[in-house]
Amino acid sequence: MPVKGVELTQPIRCAFPVTTALLEKAVRDRVFPGCAFAVLDTGNAQTAEQSAHAVGRFTYAPDSSRVEPGTIFDLASLTKVLATTAAIMRLYDRGQLALGAPLTEWLPEFAAADGSDTRRSGVTLRMLLDHSSGLPGYARLFESANDRLAMIDACLRQPLTADPGARAEYSDIGFMILGYLVEKIAGERLDSFCQREIFAPLGMRTTRFCPEQELRASIPPTEDDRHFRHRIIQGEVHDENAFVMGGVAGHAGVFSNAVDLLRFARGVLANGVTPSGTQLFAAQTVAHFAERAHQPPGTSRALGWDTPSVPSSSGSLFSARSIGHLGFTGTSLWIDLEAGIAVTLLTNRTWPNRSNQAIRDLRPRFHDALRRELAADHKN
Repeated sequence: MPVKGVELTQPIRCAFPVTTALLEKAVRDRVFPGCAFAVLDTGNAQTAEQSAHAVGRFTYAPDSSRVEPGTIFDLASLTKVLATTAAIMRLYDRGQLALGAPLTEWLPEFAAADGSDTRRSGVTLRMLLDHSSGLPGYARLFESANDRLAMIDACLRQPLTADPGARAEYSDIGFMILGYLVEKIAGERLDSFCQREIFAPLGMRTTRFCPEQELRASIPPTEDDRHFRHRIIQGEVHDENAFVMGGVAGHAGVFSNAVDLLRFARGVLANGVTPSGTQLFAAQTVAHFAERAHQPPGTSRALGWDTPSVPSSSGSLFSARSIGHLGFTGTSLWIDLEAGIAVTLLTNRTWPNRSNQAIRDLRPRFHDALRRELAADHKN
């Protein structure tokens, strides 16, 4: 059934003093300059179902703009679930693709790129989604590929580093190929498909690829890039491979705010039903994509999503029936399907450079603190 609740146009601000204090200390400790976080709690009848909050500024400069609950951030790899995985779900529901079919059924050039490696014909769409395709995790393709077509060609030519299905390795390359596959099947670019088929039906008003020029100053910068673009990166995609692709790619490129991410999460928790009552995704499709893969052994991956592992960025209080994802710029979304709770944290932890990894320690503490405060609120 659809999740009932108030509209999120004006987020209700409920008090999370312990969590807020934790994030304020993180700003002082320079884990990130600022952040927005939002909570959707469908099981608490005593308080509003959702709330959004903000801490800190765009940069560490004292006169920098303050982050607001509605501030738009570069979501980085949250693109993989909000756009690419969701787009695959739409095509899957329409019967336009089969998860177990070989990738070469749609993209024969993937096998032709290395005809001597017969393993390539065994890579399936399911393997790309659960990161077990054997493709490498990352490659600095932007150093040689100088446009969108060259980047896609480089992805399709990447050699396998493992037998398909033998191990799980989180792969940007795999999702770049998936984004291209969506475009090939849909007959249009990924950004326009997602805007019409996913973002608009879910009421995600701020979510987009390639923010307009007039919006860029209102988006926290992600890096002072001294090596590739030689400028401050603000309001344009942080990931270099996605940048060469024009800001629209299957692995990165979506910008949004914390409130819109709750709208997406609400659709997941509502078994694919939109606020207007439309069945955007089949309920069984939502459940199928959220189920942890059985192979390779020990994987925590579902289809597109991750699930809690030990240790997990979601902390210790999200149930085994949870799905989530992280973004390189310091973003995350976790959805507890059992508890009916979703939490998103958006930061620009890569400012002024990407060397700071302190968010790895902060994320589980943030989620645990917030879940404890939610649990205490349920008891009151």
